[in-house]
Amino acid sequence: MKFTTSTSELQKQLNIINGAVGTNTTIPILEDFLFEVNNSQLTVVATDLETTMSVALDVSAQQDGKIAIPAKILTDLLKTLPDQPLTFELNPDTNIITISSLNGRYKLAGEPDDDFFQVPSLEDANQVVLQASILSNAINKSMFAVSTDELRPSMTGVYFIMGTEGVTFVATDAHKLVRYTHTGQTTSENSSFIVPKKALGLLKAALPSDETDVTISYDQADVFFSFNGTRLKCRLIDARYPDYNAVIPTENPNRLIINKKDFQNSLKRIAIFSNKTTYQVALKIENNKLSLSAQDIDFSSEAKENLICEYEGDDMEIAFNAKFLVEILGVMDGEEIALELSTPSRAGLIVPTVQVEEEDLLMLVMPIMLNN
Repeated sequence: MKFTTSTSELQKQLNIINGAVGTNTTIPILEDFLFEVNNSQLTVVATDLETTMSVALDVSAQQDGKIAIPAKILTDLLKTLPDQPLTFELNPDTNIITISSLNGRYKLAGEPDDDFFQVPSLEDANQVVLQASILSNAINKSMFAVSTDELRPSMTGVYFIMGTEGVTFVATDAHKLVRYTHTGQTTSENSSFIVPKKALGLLKAALPSDETDVTISYDQADVFFSFNGTRLKCRLIDARYPDYNAVIPTENPNRLIINKKDFQNSLKRIAIFSNKTTYQVALKIENNKLSLSAQDIDFSSEAKENLICEYEGDDMEIAFNAKFLVEILGVMDGEEIALELSTPSRAGLIVPTVQVEEEDLLMLVMPIMLNN
């Protein structure tokens, strides 16, 4: 194997897949990239067995071949080199890779490609094509709500629901919930699956922001995302997703409309004075005024602010975790949001006052008991 490529282009592609390299693994070769040159195209693969990702780039190739290269040494080297041509040459007898730059030569030991994990193909897979911008937006708006509780594996990923009336993405950690639906994309049949958070993080970083088509192929066990020479394969979470619709209140007669930025900034300030375990902030709503207050008895600190809002409904006092509210507001678009409430003991719904065309976004946050 012998080929030449630029430092910047190779580093850019390796950065996309570097997060899929195995760490703290008992299988040393999972800490490598698999390099394969074929017909002047270099394909690089990284995997931790659960998630596998590959990228492809054009190179100037003198000889085809395959070899596993230690990922950390290679990425550390590329970070220190200026943009210039790099030539990789493999000695097939010793598996030594020589990397030549304008001013230096570097050698490292590779491993035979036979020991590297082979990515299986999907047989009789379902397939749907989504625009990259839609998929990226869905991941941005849902991934923050994914649970980290390994005792609830179904909630440690985003729930994809492919349907004839649109595609829906759901995430929840039992304290907050996101449901994002795009009706502009439909599938011929209804199906659903749960994608792990790590894979979505890698996918989010790699997705372009334009209208590039992303092909999603999936069966009962795995899902593939393919676009622009980049492929990501991950094992689906084998669990039943909870009935999220059961926790969404359907009757919410109390509706508050407020400037999103003013509300978010106020919450950030008030949270500084809240209890650092619960981050409880009390919302007292009457007429067209919202009062936010918090206190930390252990440190004798407290804070209160008043904001102007539009409110229809009965006077109410309800408490939420300020950090959850700030997270939710941070991923919402638009200048104003609506907070829909039923009673102080039931979940609050946060929705945009104006939904984007073909989109339906709903955020839910559970209340916490008010301190007396």
